[in-house]
Amino acid sequence: MRLQGKVVVVSGSCMGIGKAIAQRCVAEGARVVIHGLEAELGEEVVNQLKKNKAALHIEDIAAPGAPEKLVSVALQNFGRLDAIVNNAAIVVPSNIHTTDLDFFRRILEVNTLAPFALIQAALPYLIQAKGCVLNIGSVNAWCGEPDLLAYSVSKGALMTLTRNLGDTLQRDNGVRVNQINPGWVLTEKEISRKQEQGFAADWYKDISDMFAPAGRILQPSEIAAAAVYWLSDESGPISGQVVDLEQYPLIGRNPPKSLFPTKPK
Repeated sequence: MRLQGKVVVVSGSCMGIGKAIAQRCVAEGARVVIHGLEAELGEEVVNQLKKNKAALHIEDIAAPGAPEKLVSVALQNFGRLDAIVNNAAIVVPSNIHTTDLDFFRRILEVNTLAPFALIQAALPYLIQAKGCVLNIGSVNAWCGEPDLLAYSVSKGALMTLTRNLGDTLQRDNGVRVNQINPGWVLTEKEISRKQEQGFAADWYKDISDMFAPAGRILQPSEIAAAAVYWLSDESGPISGQVVDLEQYPLIGRNPPKSLFPTKPK
């Protein structure tokens, strides 16, 4: 087992990518702290993983004191902390015309500042364990979709945070910090988000090969499989790295707007 004996806090793990990462961590021998806003869903995850393998904390990750509470839950339940997965995020459409400053601040608070605060709160224990941080970003960090302005900026800032701390924390404290940037992933929220926009219930079965050369988009379990490498000792001294998990080369790829998925007329 690649994570045997490790304790991992996974923010935003009541569903989607975070849930898949938590499940895979336990399968690899770790114990996890499940976190999110959906108490019922979180309890389901904990029950599935068994209570001696998982603990639950429900709270807005950007609330004052939330990072410290997550660290305390790990220590109180499992006695140590080896890794942080910063997965919690708000994904919501916005562009230059619809993004006001209050909205922008909220996105940055959750997607960028809260991960920083959680790393800060966990750092003494990560230093003790010679542990690591894995930030979950997005390929949108490189530029972003037309209607994901604030989200894309927040993930770009997270990427710079990863590069910066990945160097300084490893050199000074022996703590590695890396990031994976998923592409388009078929999470529960993504399915419902598209349905709310007027798409068919099975919209994900018919996507242009411009966006899904493989004939489908990514599964949360595939992101989780990659996450295990960065959380395990297998990744050795590697730190400050950002890896894109997408089906095609991203940089320089600029599909015409006419190919972007649109809701049916």
